[in-house]
Amino acid sequence: MSDPSRPDDASESTANGGAGSSEGTPDAAPSASEMLGAALGGAARRAGLDPAEGKTTGHVVWAAMGGWRGILESVLPGVVFLVAWTVTYDAEAKSGNLPLSLALSVGLAAVFTIVRLIQRQSASAAIGGLIAAAAAAGLSLWTGRGEDSFIPGFLTNTLYGTAFLVSALIGWPLIGLAVGFLMGEGTAWRADKRKRRVFFWLSIAWAGLFALRLIVQLPLYFAGDVTALGTIKLIMGLPLFAPLVAVTWLAVRALYPRAPK
Repeated sequence: MSDPSRPDDASESTANGGAGSSEGTPDAAPSASEMLGAALGGAARRAGLDPAEGKTTGHVVWAAMGGWRGILESVLPGVVFLVAWTVTYDAEAKSGNLPLSLALSVGLAAVFTIVRLIQRQSASAAIGGLIAAAAAAGLSLWTGRGEDSFIPGFLTNTLYGTAFLVSALIGWPLIGLAVGFLMGEGTAWRADKRKRRVFFWLSIAWAGLFALRLIVQLPLYFAGDVTALGTIKLIMGLPLFAPLVAVTWLAVRALYPRAPK
């Protein structure tokens, strides 16, 4: 495992040569770390998470959640599914009306997406959510089990958690790659022990969030408790996401204080 606070030879050369460039080769093709950092940083910037803009923590967290519309788009389809399932639940059959619950949930996600398209607003997140909801619904209808609609979420948490964990353990935390791009220093932050340490633990914290969701929700899935699973998923969504965004933002701002005017 790589020491998160100890730069290796590659990071030292990066720090001396700038954001991933090597001396004498100014036109060298960008490295994989630079391209990944650019992709992550670009996504963070579009979400309003650029530390260079000097926004307040509350503003950043609100932007990360997408404001009121983003919160509604994220939460309401799950709430509608949960309510419909609970209201139509048959104790003898131990099941709710699965087709109706899924139709209402996916239908609401489709409405959100159509409204964004009509208003010519950015609909990438809404479209992604709609596709995910439709895929989950299709899987659940195919198996006839309401709990199977949560499988795509388990896979997403597994992939994200693994990515954050592995990136931290090998000394290239994803948080650092994104921030390095946003702050215009590429991978030069790897030569700074303090930054490496902070980015390491931030990435571990995000990996822990995704792991915690799996630890709590998987037993409910195997128990077939759709109502409890849907409720816990909502509780472990934005209510946990928002505080971790705030912690990440504050930690990054501490590493890159704004110059006095």
